[in-house]
Amino acid sequence: MTDVEMRRIGAGRVTLHDARRRIRRDVELEAFEIGVYPVTEDVFAEMLGIAVSHPRRPVIEVSWTRAIRFCNALSEWEGLDPAYRFDGTDVTWDADSDGFRLPTEAEWEYACRAGSNAPQYGPLDEVAWTALDGVRSPQNVGGKLPNLNGLFDTLGNVWEWCWDLLDPARYGDYRVFRGGGFSDDAWSVRASVRRGGAPGGGADDIGFRVARGASDDPERAQGWSLSADRERAVQDGPLPIGWTPLR
Repeated sequence: MTDVEMRRIGAGRVTLHDARRRIRRDVELEAFEIGVYPVTEDVFAEMLGIAVSHPRRPVIEVSWTRAIRFCNALSEWEGLDPAYRFDGTDVTWDADSDGFRLPTEAEWEYACRAGSNAPQYGPLDEVAWTALDGVRSPQNVGGKLPNLNGLFDTLGNVWEWCWDLLDPARYGDYRVFRGGGFSDDAWSVRASVRRGGAPGGGADDIGFRVARGASDDPERAQGWSLSADRERAVQDGPLPIGWTPLR
């Protein structure tokens, strides 16, 4: 099995910004581990027994749900308790599990920033594959400079799925992806930018990287909270202009 190289990120604090609700919140994080690279085609293919075309490129066209299942498969391969439980299409995170999982938004942004408060942790042409490079597909991981945490491609190359819901009041079960992709302009390739999509969907510029780290509270961990998700799903009063009713 191809190893998944991980980096330990020490405990700390990160400020998250919800632009629609105009809310900023500080999140205290426990130490955790996160992949040095996005999951590559060779790692994904070897685990799931499928063909590979570009071994060192980030895997793409992978849905949030499939990324979650990959995390469980990797945990089982390594003899760890899986982090996720499935009930039909519903997914529950066992936050006290030490198995592989997707990072929370807070973990992702904290790991990406690596102590920087700037939109990007370095000159974009040096640290990220973006529209500036004129490429037409994801590039091999590690081709640009890492951040100060030793992580490659957190900005650019491919967007990366996170655990969190995007905005449940407006978008239902859409999940967050972060970081920007190879065809995005600089405005989208920033540590704070949030995008999202349906958990069953994928795209040619969305991949993921794995994380590990257990919490004592199964309903609140690393900036995520089940109760907060439920509160955010409530929209009182008439729908704002431009909103489409959830089905």
